[in-house]
Amino acid sequence: MSWPWIALLALAVVVLVGAEWPRVSLRVGSDARRARERRRRKAQLKVVSGENEDFITSVQRDLERLPTIDENDRV
Repeated sequence: MSWPWIALLALAVVVLVGAEWPRVSLRVGSDARRARERRRRKAQLKVVSGENEDFITSVQRDLERLPTIDENDRV
């Protein structure tokens, strides 16, 4: 095999890697690592049922304590 064919083969490999890089980076890059870590954290979460009266009353109490802005204060 002569050197022009080797250069052409190397160029084809570079073009192939460049074309497939977005798909490869989804599995290999830092974003993929963060996504895997997020999936692991989400797998450990538990759903809390809405039947807990203490929680409901505490949320209502907190909402009532929130500061509000009257229409006259906006001017």
